[in-house]
Amino acid sequence: MQESLTIGQLAVRSGVAPSALRYYERLGLIRAERTGGNQRRYSRGELRRVAFIRIAQQVGISLEEIRSALESLPASRTPTAEDWAQISTAWRERLTEKIRLMNRLRDDLDGCIGCGCLSLRRCALYNPNDELSAEGPGPRLTLPR
Repeated sequence: MQESLTIGQLAVRSGVAPSALRYYERLGLIRAERTGGNQRRYSRGELRRVAFIRIAQQVGISLEEIRSALESLPASRTPTAEDWAQISTAWRERLTEKIRLMNRLRDDLDGCIGCGCLSLRRCALYNPNDELSAEGPGPRLTLPR
């Protein structure tokens, strides 16, 4: 039988703060058993789930999307390499679009900083030709996550 991990041990092994682990558990992303003294005990398989969560977050996937992907696994099992390949294929188009936007931001940022306008009204990066002025005053865009 596998030895279970305390929340502190899972935090050290995964590099994730205990508060984040409790949050992941509250969201249903990871699971813990409770001892008679109501202490959390995690199976070693939860390490893989936490790694999956961290990787997905690093590429910009929301916790809601991560939860949905994890819930799609049979019997809520720990993701395997095959599971990751299937899930990442479903996210590929979205990630490709994020990469395209990040490349555009990177490539245009030097010019933006160099122009010194500091104006979203005139900014060619976010509001070319002041297209958003037709929608009225105030902020109209949010940056992609």
